[in-house]
Formats: sequence, structure tokens, C-alpha cells
Amino acid sequence: MVLAFYFKYLTLMYVYADVYNSGVCVCVSAYLSSPHVGQEPAYTAQQSPVMSSPLALTASSAAPAVTDSYLSRCPSGGLCSRLPADCIICAFHHNCIYGRPASFTCRAKAGVHCVSDQSQPQQNFSLTLDCRFCWQLDPSQYRCSNSTSCMTVSCPRRLYNATCEALEHVHCLGKRVFQKRLFCNWTGGYKWSTALALSITLGGFGADRFYLGQWREGLGKLFSFGGLGIWTLIDVLLIAVGYVGPADGSLYI
Repeated sequence: MVLAFYFKYLTLMYVYADVYNSGVCVCVSAYLSSPHVGQEPAYTAQQSPVMSSPLALTASSAAPAVTDSYLSRCPSGGLCSRLPADCIICAFHHNCIYGRPASFTCRAKAGVHCVSDQSQPQQNFSLTLDCRFCWQLDPSQYRCSNSTSCMTVSCPRRLYNATCEALEHVHCLGKRVFQKRLFCNWTGGYKWSTALALSITLGGFGADRFYLGQWREGLGKLFSFGGLGIWTLIDVLLIAVGYVGPADGSLYI
């Protein structure tokens, strides 16, 4: 029995040695010693050096999309000198004298067709405009964002940071979108005439303060009968001169 066991042991050792010499055991032991035991090894596909990503084929084979959104705002067949600023490209130079007329060389953007004063098709043309940056334009030549979170009725008047943009038909130097410090100037829909009329007629009951959104002052006037008439007279004067305004800080209309 001992001899039979010894014979089986020799047979197993012989098979192990044969497998080891063939190199299979080296691979198995190397895989078992890796930190990915029990996991399927990651598959690395062999890719061509030219195609590095599957998205490259789509991007290269697809037709380029038209992203010229300015074409819908540019008139076709009009005078080149009357085109909006978004429709032309000008070689602006900053060595001109402020406020003086200066001539700049411009051309229409791709896809924009315009004509000269002689109704001839034209691509390059000369544009004459006053030498000034966009932030130096008159207030009527640009529009700004409005703020409804600042108080208009204050002394001194408060300012807020506004984002402004030059109008489409206005040409100027520099960036067309710029920042400016403007006075708070907005309205919540309260009328000065209505507030004054309520102060004169029903001011003793706090109607003017209620109308302006000042509930605490309105209740104070209501239960004190307008401060025995003194508060009523004072409010008439304050509303008449515009010192007392809407509670939200807006201007009268």
C-alpha cells in the first residue's frame, strides 16, 4: 500500500514537472499572484495608430454644421455701409482722435451680400465713423441690463453694475459688450399722482402708506388717526416732493 501511494506521488511530480517545463505553470502562477484574482483581465483592443477614438470617424466624416447665426440678422442686397455691426469685419485702429471722424477698411462677412452706392456688388468697402470706444457712446446708442434689487430713493443715489451692449446699427471701437456703473432707475408701477391723491384725501387712515407698500407706517397712521393730523400733513409734503416713495425702492411712474 505504501508502494502504491509512493508510485502515485512520483506520477504527479512527473506531470507537474512536465507542465512546468512547458511554461504553463509560469503563466498560471503569474496570474494568481496579480491583484486581479477572481476578476476577468481587462481586454485591450488593438487599434490603428490613425484611428485613436471611435468618435474620430464620426467627426471627420460628418459634414460641417452651419453655425453662422448672424445671417438671419443681415439684410441681403443693401448698401454695405448700412450693414449692422454683426455683419461686417473692420480693421479698426486706435490712433485716431477721439470724437473726430475716421475712415476704416471693412468687408462683409461670409454669406453676406451687399452693394456699393452705385448698386454694384461689393465685398470690401470703407466706413467712416466717429472715433470712440463703445463704452464712450451716448446712452441712447446702447442698452443695459436693469437691476430691481437696488434702492432708487436714497441720498446719495445708489449705483449698480450694469452689462451694456451697443445697438446693432451703431459702430464703435473695442468690445461691443461692456460694463458700466449706472444709477438705480426702475419702477414697480406706482404712480406719484395716485399716492399724492390718497395722501390728501385718505391720508389720515394711512391709505397712502398702504398703497406704497409701507404697512407698518400705514397701521401707525390708521390707529393714531394720522398722528392727530400732523403725520398726515407731513406725509402730504413728503410725497409731493418725492421724498417718500414705494417700499420696494423703485421710482414713481
